[in-house]
Amino acid sequence: MTATAALHVAGPKTVSALGDLVEAYLRMIANERGASPHTLRAYARELHGFAAWLVERGGAPQVAQIEHTHIRAYLGALYERGLSKASAARALAAIRSWFKWLARNHYVEQNAASLVSTPRLPKHLPRVPSIEQMNRVVDSVRDDAASWPARDRAILELLYGCGIRNAELTGLNLDDIHWANEAILVRGKGQKQRYVPLGDAAADALRAYLPERDARLAAASEGKPVRTSALFVNLQLRGLARGGEARLTTRSVGRIVKRIAILRGLPADVHPHTLRHAFGTHLLEEGADLRAIQELLGHERLSTTQRYTQLTTAQLTEVYDRTHPRAR
Repeated sequence: MTATAALHVAGPKTVSALGDLVEAYLRMIANERGASPHTLRAYARELHGFAAWLVERGGAPQVAQIEHTHIRAYLGALYERGLSKASAARALAAIRSWFKWLARNHYVEQNAASLVSTPRLPKHLPRVPSIEQMNRVVDSVRDDAASWPARDRAILELLYGCGIRNAELTGLNLDDIHWANEAILVRGKGQKQRYVPLGDAAADALRAYLPERDARLAAASEGKPVRTSALFVNLQLRGLARGGEARLTTRSVGRIVKRIAILRGLPADVHPHTLRHAFGTHLLEEGADLRAIQELLGHERLSTTQRYTQLTTAQLTEVYDRTHPRAR
């Protein structure tokens, strides 16, 4: 029996604490939806924060007594703490998802959070480096900008050349590289899997990196067989001696990308996701179909893909002039 089913059978009377319902929901999205560790941490932070706020303001009510006015007041409290509209919107999204689950399992009669409007966020497009800028960055990974040039070049090639997320990159294993098919098996959000093409530049970078990876592992083994399934390992192979994988972390990838990009003239706000934005935008600029880009990026909704791409007015005009019969 799943955690959700067990909790539903027990009934709301036996689970009075809000924190218990939060934990049950977190177990459900972990076990049944395959939520990532990052998502679990974020939802736990937002929902436990909301529950703690209810307690602080005079005792936590039963979950069925929470109304939309409580949620609006909580968002107001977040603003008073100096949080941005984006942060408040993330908190509301977590609360809405929790209440949707509560309503589905009959702990509440309706989703009170659905009556609360999402804070209006400023619309802005992410700054995306040009094709020339990205080529300059990826082609110039040397000792002056990288602690392990072969590895870091391969990282940039996969982030930009395949459009994968940071967490997808660090989660790659050796067996996920399908050389014969020129593709990579990527595990995305919600444990969804997809294949993305492995371009020639990325393949060459991996072929240059893998012998160095093997040599470092062999040197660290001191005659003992040491193996790790992780494709990208950290420089010092930390954790390997204790039976770990020495897998590179997303935080380390962020530092690697930022250091190289800044030294090559890109803005200081560059991060691994910037390369993913660039992947989608440059494909679109070069004429790729939006649906194909959606598949490559692993987006569930086409609207998400549209937010990841940029088209200037001139580009839109050029597409219109080239394709619409009344434009000629």
